[in-house]
Amino acid sequence: MASKAITIGVGIPMIIVGALMAWLWGSIEGVYQNQIELIGSTIGILGVVFFISGLFYTKEPVMH
Repeated sequence: MASKAITIGVGIPMIIVGALMAWLWGSIEGVYQNQIELIGSTIGILGVVFFISGLFYTKEPVMH
């Protein structure tokens, strides 16, 4: 029932890019370190949201 396209195609790459931005690029940047860490963290958090929404996505409505 999960959408692999959303989970694997969007969620995981956003988590990886956000983490690399916040940790690697943010740590070597001098002037804009706080802004780069904020943007990287935001991308990572949005990646987690997309990952979780991809797990719960269904094409058919669930009727109980």
